[in-house]
Amino acid sequence: MDHRHEHLYIGGAWVRPATDRLITPVNPSTEEPLGSVPEAVEADVDAAVRAAREAFDAPGGWAAWEPGRRADVMERFAAELDARAESIASAVSSQNGMPIGTARQLEAGYPSAVLRYYASLTRTMEFTETRPGLLGGQVEVRRVPVGVVAAIVPWNYPQVLSTFKIAPAMAAGCTVVLKPSPEAVLDSFVVAEAAEAAGVPAGVLNIVPGGRDAGAHLVSHPGVDKVAFTGSTPAGRAIGEVCGRLLRPVTLELGGKSAGIVLDDAVLDPTVIGEDLVRATFTNNGQTCFLSTRILAPRSRYTEVVDLVTGLARSLPVGDALDERTLIGPLVTSGQRDRVEGYIAKGRAEGARLTTGGGRPAGLDRGWFVEPTVFADVDNASVLAQEEVFGPVLCVLPYDDVDDAVRIANDSDYGLGGTVWTADPERGAAVARRVRTGTIGVNRYLPDPVGPFGGMKASGLGRELGPDGLHGYLQAQSLYL
Repeated sequence: MDHRHEHLYIGGAWVRPATDRLITPVNPSTEEPLGSVPEAVEADVDAAVRAAREAFDAPGGWAAWEPGRRADVMERFAAELDARAESIASAVSSQNGMPIGTARQLEAGYPSAVLRYYASLTRTMEFTETRPGLLGGQVEVRRVPVGVVAAIVPWNYPQVLSTFKIAPAMAAGCTVVLKPSPEAVLDSFVVAEAAEAAGVPAGVLNIVPGGRDAGAHLVSHPGVDKVAFTGSTPAGRAIGEVCGRLLRPVTLELGGKSAGIVLDDAVLDPTVIGEDLVRATFTNNGQTCFLSTRILAPRSRYTEVVDLVTGLARSLPVGDALDERTLIGPLVTSGQRDRVEGYIAKGRAEGARLTTGGGRPAGLDRGWFVEPTVFADVDNASVLAQEEVFGPVLCVLPYDDVDDAVRIANDSDYGLGGTVWTADPERGAAVARRVRTGTIGVNRYLPDPVGPFGGMKASGLGRELGPDGLHGYLQAQSLYL
């Protein structure tokens, strides 16, 4: 292993960690360890925040750079990530079980696109405007960077979700302390190498892999000006409470239990709808916050929809995440598999009808695999329909008419994603506008960098991506002239 994997990337350099504590990620396909990297402790977090603070506060430092100059660095960073795309994809798949094809498209392809998008945006954005005052004189309104950002990301999309925070923060002139999840840390070392090669100035990006204690210390650190978090709703509530007490800006992208509304005119041919429907419901082995895991089907076509979803689930190849043929890999840990199997047991106990899956796939004696699973005849008040499973488990619910479908879709604590499936896209868009959710797709779902991404209700606060995502790392200052 590269000697740099024995160090932490802080202040633009590879530094020795404060302790000899290690993180040992495990391959969920094989249950074999993947090596060890340092675990950051409070002293390391302190050093990272100090480096970010110095880089932000220094006269002529990152915050004072012309936006176009920051954009140049970001574009070089994107190019260095592209040069390491296969290393990033294989590292992610080896750690969290994401099928390698998905990892190449999303974890290795999406981050550089987001960096380039924000680089372009910062070149054209007006950070200062002058308004005629109502009381005489003029008012100069400046958009200035918020400061040092604590970015905390989960294991399911470690690079995509890191870049959702790093890119707009860098574009705004902020500096970042990134804390990856212990389950997915190897890829963060590749990213640090890319940042170093791109000439990202010292202290602008610091990476401190660690567990909950490191994260809690970072969230409450007096040197942090904003927190950006992606993860579970319970963890988000705890972070929100701390930031509320500290009056610290926070962005929270949390859980979901999104509805996929199949309208009565939908084309239910798997050769037409199958690929997009699978992408919207099973991506990354179901370990995705925005998936449409509640399929709402009209009673007039309920059996057709159940048969379609069941057939698609049965057709998905399950296997080692690094196998090119795999579409459903393992769950990230044995504990996560236990959790998902617990929900499958609850679904059965609640009286839902299992149409496929429900167990562990035959022939895969090692690895934390669960079969793609579909339940029919599910009540929306049930645990299975209301709680986030975070695994390859779908439930199909009947509805009477469109008003009933919208009511059921909105009868959830969450509001992150969603889909509408129809032969009439205009009709689908009209239905989509009635769903209380932060994002929703018609006949497809994939977050686009130009549109704000985030949730309503228990799915979070604030937005990432789009110009809105950049605004979250800026604050207004008014000068009365």
